[in-house]
Order: sequence, then structure tokens, then C-alpha cells
Amino acid sequence: MGHIYLSIVIPVFNEQENLERLFTRLTAALDAMKQPSEIVFVNDGSSDNSFKILKNFHERRPQQVRIIDFNGNYGQHTAIIAAFERVRGKIIVTLDADLQNPPEEIQKLVAKVEEGYDVVGGFRAQREDSWFRRYASKLNNKIRKYTTNIEMTDQGCMLRAYARHIVDAIVRCGERTTFIPALAYKFAANPGEVEVAHSARLGGQSKYSLYKLIRLNFDLITGFTLVPLQLFTILGFIVSGLSAILVVVLVVRRILIGPEVQGIFTLFAVLFFLISVAITGIGLVGEYVGRTYQAVQQRPRYILRQILDKTSEE
Repeated sequence: MGHIYLSIVIPVFNEQENLERLFTRLTAALDAMKQPSEIVFVNDGSSDNSFKILKNFHERRPQQVRIIDFNGNYGQHTAIIAAFERVRGKIIVTLDADLQNPPEEIQKLVAKVEEGYDVVGGFRAQREDSWFRRYASKLNNKIRKYTTNIEMTDQGCMLRAYARHIVDAIVRCGERTTFIPALAYKFAANPGEVEVAHSARLGGQSKYSLYKLIRLNFDLITGFTLVPLQLFTILGFIVSGLSAILVVVLVVRRILIGPEVQGIFTLFAVLFFLISVAITGIGLVGEYVGRTYQAVQQRPRYILRQILDKTSEE
């Protein structure tokens, strides 16, 4: 295939119920745009028939569809990185495979990049999710905004477009665990956003459990800011000052009034509070140390089983 203008990157993990509908609508949307394009599916260790379906897509459109097949499940953002390392388009768009973000909205993001924006994020004005997911997302957005100083209306929307130089910068930095939209915003000179439609999931289940959402936010915060460590240091000074004042008060009380037993439970409460603060601090420092540990190990981020790419054989 000649020059590629648009690359669509789609991580796939157990999405057999949605893939055929996704492919039909996506190819129709790309054909209507009349630009040379490629679709890069990353099979992230699916245990259902997702890979067989993706292989069929490759056979139907061998010049347009490329498949990256992992030997296990490495996570959505690692799958996107693997695709970023191999895309050939001038503009790269990431899209979830669950059809909650309609492929027909891709044209909006591409048009925005063509206006001169180097990163364009989609934001869902009306989310078709449960109330828990909606409010959890809003809380995550606020935490991320005040800790990382990254302005994103909707961090959970993976329908995003990137100019080529942004994708190249993301690949070059070689981070082990990262949140790609936030990293892209760090590199962007002119980021923008567009409103996109959002639909209810038609088939399958969401792959983000509560634990994974919490884990994602730990990666986001510890990967892009030292604010948690700085806040904990300030808290340490405050607690130390209050503890010193308490010691003085207890000494003066003992001298003036004498020993007392009634306050022993107060002392236990203070002790438990200080212990909890210390444990929280150890866990926080452990998050940063763990990221460093993973980086120095230099293990591969993923292992490939195979790549289906007709264009590379020519």
C-alpha cells in the first residue's frame, strides 16, 4: 500500500460480540473519508473467538487490516503502544472495540487535527454508562486535574487522535506503565477536544473493574507528578508539630496535676493515627519505588505471538 494518511488503532480483549458490527461500520466510515488508511487491531490475549474474527478481517481486506497478536493479556495501553510502534499514518486515531464510541465520529477528530491541533481528545457529553461509572469518572477527572495539572474533560474516552510526531515521541520515551492520553498531553503544543457521541455497550462486559480503575489512577498520578509525595511531606511536618505540642501538654499536665489514667485511650487513638499515617506513607513511597523497579528490570513490555501484515510481505 502506498502512503498511509490515517491509522486506526483498536485494542481487542474478548470482544467477539462486537467485532463484526465494529468492522462493518468502521470500514464504511473510512471508505467515506476517501483517504488511504490502515486498521491496526491488537489482540490483547483474548480467550474467546476474537482472534479468529480479526484474522477473517485481515483476509477480507489484507491491504488495509493489520493484526498484532499478543501471547497474553498486557493491558489496553500496552496494546496501544505496540500499535504505535508500527503505525504508518500521518494521523493516528485510537478507538475501543466495544462500539460505545461510534466509528462515524472519527471524521470529527481528524478534521480537528487538520486544523493544526496535535492531540485531539473526545469527550462524551451524554454517557450511556451506569451512575457509578459516571460519577467515578468525574471524581477521577478532578483528582487527575489537581494532581497532574493535565486538562482533559474526559480521561476515560479512548476515542482520540494524535499527530504523527506525538506518537513518535510517546514511543521514544519508552515508559513501562503509562496513561497514554496524559503522556500525549505532556508532549502536545496545541491540544484540543471535540464532543463525541456515546452509546450503551451492545455485547460483552466492560473490562475495567473497580480495581483496574483504581490501579489506573495510581499509575496516572505516580507517573506524572510528585504531588502525593510533597503532600505527604507537608502532612508529616504538620503531624510532627502537633505531636510535639501534645508531648509538651502532657508533660506540663503531669507536673501540675500529676499522673492520670483517664487519657490512655486518647493516647492510643493518637498512636493509631500516627501509625496509619506512616503506613500510608510507606505505601505511597512504595508506588514510586515500584515504578522505578519495573523500569530498571528492562523486561519486554509484551511478547508477540504473530503479526498479520500483508503489506510487509511485499
